[in-house]
Amino acid sequence: MSHGGSMVRARFFAAVFGGSLGAMAALPAAAEILNPPVLQDERAPIAKPALTGLAPAAPLPGNTAPVRGDRLLDLKIDYIDNQIYNPSTGGYDKVHLRGYTGKGVDPSAPYVSPTIEATPGDTVRITLDNQLPAGPQPGDPGCMPGQMPDIPHCFNGTNLHTHGLWVSPSGNSDNVLLTINPQTQFTYEYNIPSDHPSGTFWYHTHRHGSTALQVSSGMAGALIIRGNRFPTPNAHGDIDTLIPTSAIPERVLVMQQIQYACRAPSAKPGELGPIKQDINGRYLCDPGDVGGIEGYDQFGPGTWPASGRYTSLNGKVFNPNEPLKATQGQVERWRMIHAGVRDTISLQFFKVLDGKPKAGVKTLVNPDTTAAFIKDTCSTTPVPYSLIAADGLTMAAAQPTKLATFQPGYRYDALVVFPEAGRYCVIDSSAPKAGTVSGLDVGPQLLALVDVAPGTPVDNVEAYINRKLIALAEANMPADVKPTVVADLQAGMKLTSFTPHPDITDDEVKGNGTQELTFFIDTTTPNTKFEVANTLNTADAKPYDPTRIDRYLPLGKAQEWTLQSHFVSHPFHIHVNPFQIVSITDPNGKDVSAPGAIDDAGGAPYDPQYQGLKGVWKDTLWIKSLIPQSLPAGFSGIYTVKIRTRYERYIGEYVLHCHILDHEDQGMMQNVAVVLPDQVGDTTPQTAMQMPMGAQDGQK
Repeated sequence: MSHGGSMVRARFFAAVFGGSLGAMAALPAAAEILNPPVLQDERAPIAKPALTGLAPAAPLPGNTAPVRGDRLLDLKIDYIDNQIYNPSTGGYDKVHLRGYTGKGVDPSAPYVSPTIEATPGDTVRITLDNQLPAGPQPGDPGCMPGQMPDIPHCFNGTNLHTHGLWVSPSGNSDNVLLTINPQTQFTYEYNIPSDHPSGTFWYHTHRHGSTALQVSSGMAGALIIRGNRFPTPNAHGDIDTLIPTSAIPERVLVMQQIQYACRAPSAKPGELGPIKQDINGRYLCDPGDVGGIEGYDQFGPGTWPASGRYTSLNGKVFNPNEPLKATQGQVERWRMIHAGVRDTISLQFFKVLDGKPKAGVKTLVNPDTTAAFIKDTCSTTPVPYSLIAADGLTMAAAQPTKLATFQPGYRYDALVVFPEAGRYCVIDSSAPKAGTVSGLDVGPQLLALVDVAPGTPVDNVEAYINRKLIALAEANMPADVKPTVVADLQAGMKLTSFTPHPDITDDEVKGNGTQELTFFIDTTTPNTKFEVANTLNTADAKPYDPTRIDRYLPLGKAQEWTLQSHFVSHPFHIHVNPFQIVSITDPNGKDVSAPGAIDDAGGAPYDPQYQGLKGVWKDTLWIKSLIPQSLPAGFSGIYTVKIRTRYERYIGEYVLHCHILDHEDQGMMQNVAVVLPDQVGDTTPQTAMQMPMGAQDGQK
């Protein structure tokens, strides 16, 4: 046993530091972590006829999306047998997991879903072919209607959600109230409007009762809307025209938490056996075992860090033989998606120190020694990078940072450049426990290594990125907007010519009523209840009921929402229409979303995740709560979040929910309906749940 551990360490140190370790020095050439494959059309796209006097939009250089038209894609869902690298053993675990497959997908890297690309104006038709087994499954209550909806169930039923897309929620569009049962096909049709923002979105399964189980299996992928609309004096454009892939290479990183487990035999037919664990409670797979995700005992508070599993990038867990590769001085666009089920990721980059680790550092792969290894191996000076988009939507100005916090469902687009050649650590840093899903003091993890080839020296990362953007604007922007774009970039890297939505003003929301929402977990009952209230009073909280519409929202109007959580923190997500952050007030009354604000209400270390979010557009947002910690008298521990949103273009029923997906599966979700304004009735929070006149046809 000790000899095998030595071999693992030898392989790791030879790979990381290039040392000569006898036979272990003869390693295979390093394999790069590549972008996920792009899902290809099964049939030739149907070109849309050109409008009078206009030619069809051509793709940007280097992009893979076709000329605008109708996309015809197929996604098959089936069990996939393959393997996942396990840093704790230095070997591979066999796994049997549900997943998406389609044309162009690499069968050797199946546990990241293919990227779907489209352009504004496309009609994207996706035929979802559910080939999962029908009939009773061990541990699954089944798909029968009428059963308790908030007990996880229907593990092989599915559907498809285009997270963040501004499309219809009804019919066969982004309708997550459908169930595509096993051995059934269904074609979704997404009519992407010609004025849809370009950006980084994603898609995933969203069948209530099995969402967490399927997403954790890897059923999630990037969805990229590529735009080539230049700004004009009267209209904003796509950020893609400022940073085309021909000048700024892009890296798509889908971050997943594939929480597979191996199980002992069950004592009762039709039930799942217990999860195999070592003496420290970490998941264990013996030789010959096959890991899977088949039960909700694999989810819950603290289960992810306790499992000993590792966050994967594009379906691959950290392996020193599979680094990312970059070139010194080359600015890249990193499209990063937190496609995991429940745990927080805090992203930082550090240069690897010269030399080898100090004596006494045993190994990287043992979770108990990971923090010590990182401390010994990676420098303490983080490399800055610049955020340019949140949840796919271009921000009003680039925000330089040294740490970006990703809650489940979050996306950030960032401009990244490595100032020196050499090797870098990509770290999921230990965040303040009050700012994480687990609420635990979880240590850092090494997500990947980046090998940076010699290139152009970088003196100051922020200034270097700014100079690059100005040079691109000078070279590529139309003459009538070039002075404005350049002046904005010179004045703090402003991107105001590329923001997709105008600010929502006080006058726009005045007189339209307001919305209130509170997340709550009721632990006082024999069965814990995951609930949402339409007020800031937990007495009004209710678990999800698929037959009830909880809110009626007025089409064509904007409203302000007030959000709180009264028991632990939760990421709030609403479908279809994004929202703009107005303020995030800590329990002491301080707005911690302002630029430079310090969120110190929970004590040191301070939580950086809200800083600079004022005015930013998103579709998913962390609603923080210090409850149930022991709190001083008179200190509520409750954060108050105010957002504004427009209900534009689309009517129909859809959902809002907590994006800790096992919380959603257990009832932390609501049905909402956008209706004509005269069907809403009284829009105050106290009466918003009343059935409005004329809306009966929209009720389930």
